[in-house]
Amino acid sequence: MSFNASVYLVDRQLDAGRGGHLAVTGPAGSLTYAELAEQVAAFAAGLRSIGVRPEERVLMVMSDRPETLVAILAAMRLGAVAVPVSTMYNAAELGALIRDARARVVIATEEFEAVVRGALPYAPEAETLITAASWADLMAEGTAAPYDTWPDSPALWLYTSGTTGVPKAAMHRHGSIRDVCETYAGQVLGIRQDDRCFSVARLFFAYGLGNSLFFPLSAGATAILDPARPTPGGVLARVRADAPTLFYAGPAFFAALLATTAPADAFSCVRLAVSAGEALPAEIYRRFTTRFGVDIIDGLGSTEALHIFISNRPGQVRPGSTGTVVPGYQAKLLDDLGAPVRDGEPGHLYVRGESIATGYWCRTATTRQVFQGEWLRTGDTYVRSEDGYYTCLGRSNDMIKAGGIWVSPMEVEARLLEHPAVAECAVVAYTDADGLEKPVACVVPAAGHTVEAAELVAFCREGLAAFKRPREVLVVEELPKTATGKIRRVAIRELAADLLGKPD
Repeated sequence: MSFNASVYLVDRQLDAGRGGHLAVTGPAGSLTYAELAEQVAAFAAGLRSIGVRPEERVLMVMSDRPETLVAILAAMRLGAVAVPVSTMYNAAELGALIRDARARVVIATEEFEAVVRGALPYAPEAETLITAASWADLMAEGTAAPYDTWPDSPALWLYTSGTTGVPKAAMHRHGSIRDVCETYAGQVLGIRQDDRCFSVARLFFAYGLGNSLFFPLSAGATAILDPARPTPGGVLARVRADAPTLFYAGPAFFAALLATTAPADAFSCVRLAVSAGEALPAEIYRRFTTRFGVDIIDGLGSTEALHIFISNRPGQVRPGSTGTVVPGYQAKLLDDLGAPVRDGEPGHLYVRGESIATGYWCRTATTRQVFQGEWLRTGDTYVRSEDGYYTCLGRSNDMIKAGGIWVSPMEVEARLLEHPAVAECAVVAYTDADGLEKPVACVVPAAGHTVEAAELVAFCREGLAAFKRPREVLVVEELPKTATGKIRRVAIRELAADLLGKPD
């Protein structure tokens, strides 16, 4: 059965008579669906003219702009594999990724041309760099018909963020793109043609790619793209200028928005906000919805699953939980020996569904550990309620064993965030001189507040079992984060060890 994700996302909208509808807009330019289709076919022909073949990787270091959509869609139209990567890497790190992907062709937008040129000597197989200067020439090579791919054909590689080690490329099929559009986007977001989607997460992340490309185009809606680095002020300006109806961010960015002086009607155009990347604390949910009047649905997804597979639902949010399983997926919780756990007991989370990646590129041992038959081991520890709501206890390797009893850092963080003096926090394990693990909290004070360590410890003792309380509270100006806004717990553990003194 023939199926090409580029045709599904673009040509299908022309067939439905939506050629004049706006596909993408923002400060870098706008394209209707007809214009987008024309540019995708032209750039696919340009890629073919320089020898790009089906299933060959085309690596992209590009900001969020219409050209990035064109490049990704054109590669898939040609049957090649689109590999959008983080724009946060330095030359040596980027060179390692280009070499790992065995990419012969690299595309860079103007902002990143210099770092890409610096990366190429690390990747001798990369022989063609496409920049803004050569883009127009490639667009003059005619048009290319879609290659005869099928649902299982390779379409997309997405590198993991590398928070747990060296980045790995999760390999996705053409059919997986349709799967996430017809499950999460269609049945949870309820996305429709009149929606306008704006994502703080960038296109090179699985979360952002779904938010700003797959989902809006699958519904004939409009993507809002901004090439600038996301800041609270810049995002608020973009919301005012382009009036999104669906707004996507992560918990850290929702917290940053709360720290601004934005008026209560700043998000009046937004019908629904979405959070992912890590669990959304109930207190941040409460503060945001109370202040701005916009509901946030928190969800869990991963690079390996392409997008969200457990989520709260509009109007049915249980604050502090990740929600219930998205239609089209199944989940299970297992103990350390692989046996199912009962509701209310913590377990390692596994998920299965059609959008799961086929594996990691050239990582056989890790693939066998993570992709177990039809099931994906997520690396998260969760607990399930009797009525099917899942609550995150943290990454499995972030759990803290204090006094011989397991402590969820997220539970302690949720309590700390209830205190008015706390804007952000992270709880990690600190190993003392006796080799024992103790919960330690790193806290960013809220604007205009002073943090008193003893007060916060007492506050936690009042709301939690005594063994869960942090033994130390460290005040910091900011928490180390990844490019996606996730808290870098490894870095915070190192920070805590430095501040408290590493045991002899």
